[in-house]
Amino acid sequence: MKYSVIVRPEAEDDLREVFSWYEDSRIGLGYDFLLQVDAGINFIKRNPEIHPIEYKGTRKHILKRFPYKIIYFVEEEKIIVLAVLHGRRNPALLKNRVDSI
Repeated sequence: MKYSVIVRPEAEDDLREVFSWYEDSRIGLGYDFLLQVDAGINFIKRNPEIHPIEYKGTRKHILKRFPYKIIYFVEEEKIIVLAVLHGRRNPALLKNRVDSI
């Protein structure tokens, strides 16, 4: 089955924020981060249900090289990315996003 990916505006904001932080740290590192996110999303597209279900049907994919995770859920033929969060972020942030859907 072919899945389409929808990145929620909040997740896009996460990506912009993290990209800027890494680019400020070292030129090019933000692009490396985005490549890892892209690889993670492609992995999720190929294997959307490989990760166990967590809070209210969400799943998480942990990025390689960066301490971030992609939070998503699968709905019919869609993969909806809710957030791209640092591994040590407060889980309440994710809870608020999931509960607002």
